[in-house]
Amino acid sequence: MPREIALFDALVPALLLAFLAALCCSLLLDWLFVRYGIYRHLWYPALFRLAVFGCLFSAYGLLIYR
Repeated sequence: MPREIALFDALVPALLLAFLAALCCSLLLDWLFVRYGIYRHLWYPALFRLAVFGCLFSAYGLLIYR
């Protein structure tokens, strides 16, 4: 996979797509966790949200640059 993607005649890193995909998945998971009350069982929900986003972004980045 190319490391840069042409977007409106500008080269952007492929990690931008991984960031957007991780953001969408993170928002979806956040909505599900709020809906089913999972955050009530966590000590610090904001840190958990950040950790989930970091794991998703890292996984997508590894898939792109593998």
